[in-house]
Amino acid sequence: MSSDKYVERTYRKYMKALDLVSFQVKIQESDLYILAKKDLKKEAEKFLLFYRKQIEDYILEDPVFKLTLTPHRPKDNAPEIVQDMCFWSGKAGVGPMASVAGAIAEYVGKELLNYSDEVIVENGGDIFISTKKERKVAIFAGESPWSNKIGVLIPPNSTLGVCTSSGKVGPSLSFGVADAVMIVSNSAVFSDALATAVGNMIKNEKDVELGIEFARKFPEVIQIVIVFDKHLGVWGNLELIKL
Repeated sequence: MSSDKYVERTYRKYMKALDLVSFQVKIQESDLYILAKKDLKKEAEKFLLFYRKQIEDYILEDPVFKLTLTPHRPKDNAPEIVQDMCFWSGKAGVGPMASVAGAIAEYVGKELLNYSDEVIVENGGDIFISTKKERKVAIFAGESPWSNKIGVLIPPNSTLGVCTSSGKVGPSLSFGVADAVMIVSNSAVFSDALATAVGNMIKNEKDVELGIEFARKFPEVIQIVIVFDKHLGVWGNLELIKL
């Protein structure tokens, strides 16, 4: 719902978890790549439709929710996913639709945990991951020499939001020109919103440090990685790995 454009997800060829079953669910511009213990495509389609409809129906009541680029207060009767988007995007200082991909990934992912005790949902570079074992998440950064050369190590028994924003790759709106801004927190909704906020700040290599300093102030943030051409900024508790 963040854009009517569809971009081929070529980076998905790098997404591998041999112990899990992979499948894809597409409804309009929502394109989820999911890994779980078994094929849950029918269940995933049901939940994707459900949460898309909640957001779409709410937009009819509150059109500003979709259009604003600044924090927005939801109506009292807003569904939980909308309230979550408004809360976390407000914390990051951006509009609620900046968090929509992460929100869809997280809400669908949490529903699928009722059917599989490990679930990974990727939605346009934004990932909800609930894993029992250690996993590697690569950083796709377009034409940067760092692209798919580095990643973060997700510890076992983790449930995290790992979201990446780019000013150069993909259809999502960004006012910056970073190759990639990755944020890891306990919420994919917040990670998505904050990755957008930090991405908006990055206009040149000097802004990489400013982006790190801004993001690290939030206690919810576990990891930050910013890629700008050959420049790399890293802060956090997760292990950065070569791929």
